[in-house]
Amino acid sequence: MSKINHYKAVIARIPVLGTVARVIWSVLRPRRHFPGSGAYWESRYAAGGTSGSGSYDELALFKANVINGFVEKHSVMSVMEFGCGDGNQLKLARYPDYLGLDVSNAAIARCKTLFAGDASKRFKNVADYAGEKADLSMSLDVIYHLVEDSVFDAYMRRLFDSAGRYVIVYSSNDEGLNARYGGYHVKHRKFTEWVAAHAPAWELQGTLPNQFPFDEGNPDRTSLADFYFYASKPR
Repeated sequence: MSKINHYKAVIARIPVLGTVARVIWSVLRPRRHFPGSGAYWESRYAAGGTSGSGSYDELALFKANVINGFVEKHSVMSVMEFGCGDGNQLKLARYPDYLGLDVSNAAIARCKTLFAGDASKRFKNVADYAGEKADLSMSLDVIYHLVEDSVFDAYMRRLFDSAGRYVIVYSSNDEGLNARYGGYHVKHRKFTEWVAAHAPAWELQGTLPNQFPFDEGNPDRTSLADFYFYASKPR
């Protein structure tokens, strides 16, 4: 038996709370090779993977109802999303004009096929972003997947620089979650601190707790993410 497997067996016999045992094993377990956030999502979509449970079923409907209501209430005419993924969430959207960007060419190709008959929706790789702006820029279930600090910083700057009036973020916002819910392609961040430090022209106008807060017993239909609504400050 290898040393790692020996430790794992020992941990399994310790009469402690399951959460403590999981934390111990998370330190001792072998680390999977992580190719980088961009390469991870490209390979995931290329292999037929999805954007994850947050873009399906009740969670997708919850997000769509909130965003569609916001777009209507504030007369938003154009929407830009950084991390459009497989397009399933977008099926529920009601936006006058939409530009979806993603790091994955496979995801972009899938979206272009899915919405081929809809002239109001366009898609491109984020590497081809050319300074376009929209009334509303969005980040939905993306920030906690940006595990590299430089990637996170560049993403946040692009998200806020591209917005004319509003930014909507749907994400976790607590670094303390990493001890229990982090992973090789998940890094929870206090992203509101980044905004306060690096995007002073933007004001957090409100938050909306998730209608389906995370439940360990039902992880695929609940979420650690909440809504954060930013507006540009008057100039």
